[in-house]
Amino acid sequence: MTTPDNWQKSSFSGGGDGNACVELASTLRTLHLRESDDPSIELVTTPTPLSHLLHGIRSGALGGV
Repeated sequence: MTTPDNWQKSSFSGGGDGNACVELASTLRTLHLRESDDPSIELVTTPTPLSHLLHGIRSGALGGV
């Protein structure tokens, strides 16, 4: 698996170069998420499951996550 080089920091992470942020990158078919304090660990998914997860978080359907 190729690691993308187009990482973007979450807007909820605040300013500066701290290590308390979520980063997202994409390839043609996949989305990659990582925590900046350990960038060697990535979560790789596709748009549909990530959309469902975000919807569940926003709607409160995940029991307070």
